[in-house]
Amino acid sequence: MTTILTKQNSIANQYISELRDVHIQQDRMRFRRNLERIGEIMAYEISKTLEYKQVSVETPLGIAETHLPIEHPVLGTIIRAGLPFHQGFLNVFDRSDNAFVAAYRHTKKSGEFEIHKKYVNTPNLEDKIVIIADPMLATGQSLVLCCKELLAEHNIKELHIAVVIASEEGLRHVKAFLPEAILWVGDVDNELTSKAYIVPGLGDAGDLAYGNKE
Repeated sequence: MTTILTKQNSIANQYISELRDVHIQQDRMRFRRNLERIGEIMAYEISKTLEYKQVSVETPLGIAETHLPIEHPVLGTIIRAGLPFHQGFLNVFDRSDNAFVAAYRHTKKSGEFEIHKKYVNTPNLEDKIVIIADPMLATGQSLVLCCKELLAEHNIKELHIAVVIASEEGLRHVKAFLPEAILWVGDVDNELTSKAYIVPGLGDAGDLAYGNKE
């Protein structure tokens, strides 16, 4: 199952267009906040798919009946670019446990690259709903690698993958190797360069959010 926000017009279009805009990108705080906003929108949409239970809430004047989530999903992200996007999910699922993964792409002289995972820190994921948030889905290789390892080590009940901008190639790769995943995507671009940059994309989300790396 794949949900693409821009398939239906909403305020998410504004946030995504501002993320892409080369002039607005100069404001790092606004860039981070727009990633956060999209995370909040996606978290709200995902909340509709959760299971709920009826509860009674005591007010100053009586008893109100409502429905609350039976469980809160575990929120995971691939640092560093994923941090503001992840914060948007945490703003909504404010009782959730959190998981963090550090992975990087090592490019060889031939132009080929390998994905290396450096750091993983997770709570108990057994029989949990897990949301992995990563702003950019280019080839999909690093995301698949990270998710495959989590799935191999834990009996995850339900896996959601949330991205802001995806390439068509990256989506195909994730669907092929993680068919059990439920995908949430801001927008989809059809071009991926030989160096695995999404076009038109938005550039390097990590650099735009936190500054150029050495």
